[in-house]
Amino acid sequence: MGDVLIGLAPAVAAAAWLFGSRAVALLAAGVASAVLAEHAVAALGRRRTTVGDLSAAVTGLLLAMNIPPSAPLWIPVIGSAFAILVVKALFGGLGGNFLNPALAARAMLLAAWPVHMTGWVRPFDMAASATPLATLVPKGVAGAPLPAYWELLIGRIPGCLGETSALALLLGGAYLLWRKVIDWRTPAAFIGTVAVLTWLLGPQGLATGDPLAHVLSGGLMLGAVFMATDYVTSPVTARGRLIMGIGCGLLTVLIRLYGGYPEGVSYSILIMNVATPLIDRFVAPRKFGLVRA
Repeated sequence: MGDVLIGLAPAVAAAAWLFGSRAVALLAAGVASAVLAEHAVAALGRRRTTVGDLSAAVTGLLLAMNIPPSAPLWIPVIGSAFAILVVKALFGGLGGNFLNPALAARAMLLAAWPVHMTGWVRPFDMAASATPLATLVPKGVAGAPLPAYWELLIGRIPGCLGETSALALLLGGAYLLWRKVIDWRTPAAFIGTVAVLTWLLGPQGLATGDPLAHVLSGGLMLGAVFMATDYVTSPVTARGRLIMGIGCGLLTVLIRLYGGYPEGVSYSILIMNVATPLIDRFVAPRKFGLVRA
């Protein structure tokens, strides 16, 4: 968990640079709420506090990074508390949850307060603006200009706190791969599937899409590197992780291009979280040499 926090540091720094003190306050509120909720669960159960394993801090930070910079401070507070108390603690704590707590909390916030969760602003001047995905998808903002690839890479675009700077997320992902904290298969399959399908299913017919813009926009990098790779809610085998990534990519593209919401990363990962036990069941290696009792 400490390595994950280090891997998230470039994206945290990018959010602070792009959105200023507002981003710092939202990120701090998310982490503080998650840590306090984790401590409260331990105190109520008369157990030793588990905040030292840093899993609560990771959950709170990831939840806050999935929130727009214009959201009020109570949004990450409620979201982080929901992630810890409902999604994690009610299912037995760390290792018992079957959904990614941060993404489940984000889905709850989006359903409960959609206006606060879709209030996009531009970096630096904080003026209201549409996200790049809103100009890419068929039901998006017609005629709106798409930002340059360089702006998509460094993050000078509207979006959630932790998803705008693809470069910062790639740096963090490279660190986690170097430390062997995550397996390359899930993010590679996730991002590769989105790239291929968005290129093939282009707006002007077959193979007319803009895969690079789709890959650099929205929450794809954040979800593929830091959420779809979660040990607890992802498959345990190499083949299973490839299936996880391909499934997430397919669902993301279907929601982006044909759904009612321009972004599908969160929902695709949550759906594949539910499918993880089934994936593990069918791709687990066969055991030879065992004697049945």
